[in-house]
Amino acid sequence: MIVIMEELLVEHRNGWTKLVLNRPEVKNALNTALLRRLADILTDLATHEECRAVMICGVGTDFAAGADISEIESKTSADGKLDPRKQYWAQIRGFPKPLVAAVDGFCLGGGFELALMADILVLGDTAKLGLPETNLGLIPGAGGAQRLLARIGRARASRMVMLGEIIDADTAELWGIASFKIAGSAIPEAENLCVKLATRAPLALMGVKKALIEGEEKSLAIETEREIFEALLNSADKREGIAAFRAKRKPEFKGQ
Repeated sequence: MIVIMEELLVEHRNGWTKLVLNRPEVKNALNTALLRRLADILTDLATHEECRAVMICGVGTDFAAGADISEIESKTSADGKLDPRKQYWAQIRGFPKPLVAAVDGFCLGGGFELALMADILVLGDTAKLGLPETNLGLIPGAGGAQRLLARIGRARASRMVMLGEIIDADTAELWGIASFKIAGSAIPEAENLCVKLATRAPLALMGVKKALIEGEEKSLAIETEREIFEALLNSADKREGIAAFRAKRKPEFKGQ
């Protein structure tokens, strides 16, 4: 059964649920409405015993090409402190059951931050991953830099975040970002994994997920990363970065 929720497609399978980001006109960029719907459906599915795993993918050729720039452009530091997206990200992170991300095409910025919250990350051979927020005079706003640091180490995380480098699926597999790298689309393999997860012991899977997240994230400065992101929303460099992005020119940052 498929239920259409505007920008999110929800398909309930036998023992698991498939969620499809559905904004193909902007490469499935995560605006606030989509993030809210995603957070709400995951919060609801957490209470459904018949759902034992969830898969997230994007409609069309891309997973999610970042956040919606138009929402960030006029946002100030004061707005950032009150941003409801923080709660939505917390709801997604708090989903207690196995979460599988099937990534094809662009998976950038907020899209990559979402994928990094998955327990199992499956990459198709067209996947392109990155946290290029510094190109806009910003940094990741949902803990992506910290989670990437925990996964691949400081040298490679610094390379990706400071230089805004976008890597391909082969590099992501080599660096330990991917759980699986698949020839062709990631979606069929991710679906097969959800079928397997749905047959395994639910309490054990939820228990090990909690243990793994706590083991990985207790030492991370997620809140510090968010505070820096919020402060940068007021910077002239952020305004210049977004203006340059829209004009398709190289930004001229001045450290202001």
